[in-house]
Amino acid sequence: MSTAFRATIELGGKTATGVEVPPQVVEALGSSRRPPVHVTLNGYAYRSTVATMRGRFMLPISAAVRSSAGVAGGDEVDVELGLDAEPREVAAPPDFAAALAADPRAREAFERLSYSHRLRWVLSIEGAKTDATRERRVAKAVQALREDA
Repeated sequence: MSTAFRATIELGGKTATGVEVPPQVVEALGSSRRPPVHVTLNGYAYRSTVATMRGRFMLPISAAVRSSAGVAGGDEVDVELGLDAEPREVAAPPDFAAALAADPRAREAFERLSYSHRLRWVLSIEGAKTDATRERRVAKAVQALREDA
């Protein structure tokens, strides 16, 4: 089941954007006060989570999503939300997966992390512009995970 509403993309600070989700929409999703959702914004579909900010339900819209959806702060948009009950998995890139396989303690720590924390490590590694930077980030991630185990 999905719910649609119209909202204006709000700009908060220099780059943060999002739309307010009406409380009745969050209630209709029936999951929690921070439901994971499938979002369709201006025809572009992605996964996110409704957040509570200063007593309001907000759906964050990243720069990448704004670009892909062709929207900007101040635009009025049609938003469609549906509860996302699918497991959220993060696939470690091959070099990171190999490093984790070689260090069971780090691998176990990585597997215990929430989806968003696992994603943070993977995006950092995938965002490296050079092979040397990528190798350093893989090593740093494995070391940090081993220490947190």
